[in-house]
Amino acid sequence: MAFWNRRKSLESVSARETHSALRPTLSWIHLVCLGIGGIVGTGIYTLIGVGAGLAGPAVIISFVVAGLVCACAALAYTEMSTMMPMAGSAYTYSYVALGELPAWFVGWTLILEYTVVCSVVAVGWSGYAGGFILSLGLDVPKALLAGPAAGGVINLPAIVISLAVAGLLAAGSRESATVNMILVFVKLLALATFIALAIPAFDVGNFEPFAPHGFGANEVDGAKYGMMGAAALIFFAFYGFDAVSTAAEETKNPGRDLKIGIIGSMVACTLIYMVVATAAIGSTRTDVLAASSEPLAMVLRNLEHPVAARWIGFAAIIALPTVIMAFMYGQSRIFFVMARDGLLPQRLSVVSEKSGTPVLMTMITGVIVAIMAGFLPLQRIAEVANAGTLVAFIAVAICMLVLRNKAPTAPRPFRTPAATTVAAAAIIGCAYLFNSLPSVTKTTFVIWNAIGIAVYFIYARFQSALARA
Repeated sequence: MAFWNRRKSLESVSARETHSALRPTLSWIHLVCLGIGGIVGTGIYTLIGVGAGLAGPAVIISFVVAGLVCACAALAYTEMSTMMPMAGSAYTYSYVALGELPAWFVGWTLILEYTVVCSVVAVGWSGYAGGFILSLGLDVPKALLAGPAAGGVINLPAIVISLAVAGLLAAGSRESATVNMILVFVKLLALATFIALAIPAFDVGNFEPFAPHGFGANEVDGAKYGMMGAAALIFFAFYGFDAVSTAAEETKNPGRDLKIGIIGSMVACTLIYMVVATAAIGSTRTDVLAASSEPLAMVLRNLEHPVAARWIGFAAIIALPTVIMAFMYGQSRIFFVMARDGLLPQRLSVVSEKSGTPVLMTMITGVIVAIMAGFLPLQRIAEVANAGTLVAFIAVAICMLVLRNKAPTAPRPFRTPAATTVAAAAIIGCAYLFNSLPSVTKTTFVIWNAIGIAVYFIYARFQSALARA
């Protein structure tokens, strides 16, 4: 079969060998916590300050814009995941609706998104953990607490946390999901503490001028200022719900639980972000927020709550691994399904009889993340994760429209209301946010996918299971 005609059918997408079948062990509460664990993390702890520097108090509207675009994408994801409750997320949907080459492009893009996010968050966690280790008076060489790009030799904490999360995921999906639930509770308790202590200091004067850099996206020295410029960056703080869709194959009741998991986590996180941002800006000027690498803890220190500030920092150490867990889970499943389809070596798609998880693929993912986090400079490439996510969201919205036309009578446990309008809003919104990214980010994204297309034509298109069918 010519590669441009290769496309999975809705009937065949659920067919898989016993040795590569994932075990359904997750309920809706696990999925909601997986989504919240992936969404509420580094973004709310750090990006609120960065966004305030780009947009001023209008960063609150930036959160609304990014949240609305993500909500439209989330509705499309919900329809697709309940329609095709299989691992693979946007990659799998694209294989059915658009064909093998677009699916490879989306899968290659997701590899960049998930792997980079895991590595970046591991490095961010290492910063908190390293500071905590030194505060205990332990004589640990600083060369072991940072990678070469940050003046060290190896970021050992980042490597340790990456491999630890991979080991937990390999032990079993339900086991790792249960640990994730506990850590999510710690994270939400810390944010509730911040809100309770910051709200009494609310000053409406901190919201003036509301939009000092305007409402558009204006590039200055490689950074996009303004409300929409901040929205393009803050978008990083919202995605993570898409990792829920990668759990579709391991969900006990996908028709019900996926709806609750994806939409529930998005609604909960949007509300959390709005309240936290309002409390932070209401209690502290945005220029002060922008100057801090730990804005929430800084706000509490300025309000003379040093114990609570330390609690916020400690909660970050405890809870940030939930972000790594959500994205590493998603990445390992994307790798796994691409291997099951033959686009990557098929021996990587074997599932452990004991744990019901793709142990080999999970550990390979963990090692890749650990190497990146331990040695590589991640600041510039991290921004490309946003570009990859925006493209994946556009692809899922297009898939929903295509299948509404090609398979109008196919069972859909969840039907997106006003599907055409929602899909159009997701596509246009994501395209606008993509255009609002810095130029170097877009260029790097194009280079990454040019490499991906070369890999497809050199290797994947010949090894594809459909090519050998």
